[in-house]
Amino acid sequence: MQALAQNVTVIPARRRVGSQRTAAQVQKIKVAAYCRVSTDSEEQETSYEAQVRHYTEYIKSKPEWQMVEVYADDGISGTNTAKRDEFNRMIADCEAGKIDLILTKSISRFSRNTLDCLKYTRKLKALNIAVFFEKENINTMDSKGEVLLTIMASLAQQESESLSANVRMGIQYRNQQGKVQINHNWFLGYTKDAEGNLIIDKEQAEIVRRIYWEYLEGASFLKIKRSLEADGIPNGAGHLKWHESNIHQILTNEKYIGDALLQKTYTVSILDKKRAANNGEMPKYYVEGSHEAIIDRDVFMKVKAEIARRANLNPDGKRRVYSSKYALSGMVFCGHCGDIYRRVKWNNRGCKSAVWRCVSRVLKGKMDFDCPARTVKEEVLQGAIVTAVNDAYARRNAVISLLKTNIQETVFDDLEARIVAIDEQLAELQQQMLDNSGDRELVEQLEDQIDDLRGDRQNILAEAAERTDLQARMNDMIAFLEEMPAAVTEYSEALARRLVERITIFDEKIVVELKSGLQMEVEE
Repeated sequence: MQALAQNVTVIPARRRVGSQRTAAQVQKIKVAAYCRVSTDSEEQETSYEAQVRHYTEYIKSKPEWQMVEVYADDGISGTNTAKRDEFNRMIADCEAGKIDLILTKSISRFSRNTLDCLKYTRKLKALNIAVFFEKENINTMDSKGEVLLTIMASLAQQESESLSANVRMGIQYRNQQGKVQINHNWFLGYTKDAEGNLIIDKEQAEIVRRIYWEYLEGASFLKIKRSLEADGIPNGAGHLKWHESNIHQILTNEKYIGDALLQKTYTVSILDKKRAANNGEMPKYYVEGSHEAIIDRDVFMKVKAEIARRANLNPDGKRRVYSSKYALSGMVFCGHCGDIYRRVKWNNRGCKSAVWRCVSRVLKGKMDFDCPARTVKEEVLQGAIVTAVNDAYARRNAVISLLKTNIQETVFDDLEARIVAIDEQLAELQQQMLDNSGDRELVEQLEDQIDDLRGDRQNILAEAAERTDLQARMNDMIAFLEEMPAAVTEYSEALARRLVERITIFDEKIVVELKSGLQMEVEE
């Protein structure tokens, strides 16, 4: 059989750009441009406007091009695309077939993240959309485009990481010099003067002092939150809605005593900008006296001790929730197991009453043992407080004399000498760290020693605050007894909050410890 002759006709390739399909459909190429500046400085803003103007004029000068839009992100980082709204809008328009070609100044303007850069250029290439990088002269539709792009994108990412490392080194050096930079915009109690120094906002400072005062008066985070909202007082962000976490942050922020703990958080990943609490991964820097204080150091230490006390109301380690609804909440303890007493409402055949019971008995069946502690009627507990106060009043001359002697014997010279000695050791260790910065093992040993000394220093400051607080309590008790015209006739919540520190329930007696340190036994 004779072979059939084959007639082969060559059909020329038709260049297809973007969403264009056939030669008949080929019109002007729809061109967009993308530009970005990463800071909000005046110099960069000029660059931003110049880029927009440049691309607008350049695209319109090409008769075969049709101007789509100049997409521009101003003041946005290029290490990820999450917050680059214009970039994401441009990609969406590409997917919708509105763009055939994208012009951009350089790879670093498009993305400093290698993975993101390749991800989006490949995505656009699959849509037959080219990206042209002017500085590198790379067109992603060329055969060698992706190889060059991968190399150049990696270099752009390395440049970003190097820049970030330099910034971190600068911040670390500034921290070592004790130069404090604080964002005051949402920082309740402070603002900045014309020179950028942190100064007290008198009106807001009163709110901070109120929070500390209410907490030491026995109020819980929740109660303080509600009182601020009820009075229409805004928080640091200017919102009328408060959170318990706001109160806790204010009560534990060392900046209110004029100090500053630097590098509390650190950047975990440069590319996705994730930050985490610094739990020893990076060095911290504690700067004392960096600015004017709103709260006295002694008051701050008292609050710190009270926060710890409320968080650990039970000595066996079982956490009890603190409530400030009643003056005696968190103040009454069991003489058998050491747990706290809780207020319980009883309804016996329509007869309602309030009693206090050991939590170990209230939670019977959930505890490791059955506590034999007795239940105490609320009026009996209140009566014991009245009796204890009246006993002190009956012996007021002897009590006042004893308290005055105790005040005179409460000295601080030993604590001051210990702090001076620790400060000298800290200065010496800091100098050793600077002199041996290249010896990482030695530096870590010195850091551990510094941490231990700083802990000792904080303990001494806490002890000093306790002594100061005890002096204040003894003086308050003296003033109360001297001003007290006669014996107390009835219980009051204000009386309990002012004078009572702790109440311990035993089988046959109640021990009332007053805030002055006096212990009064009330037999039953």
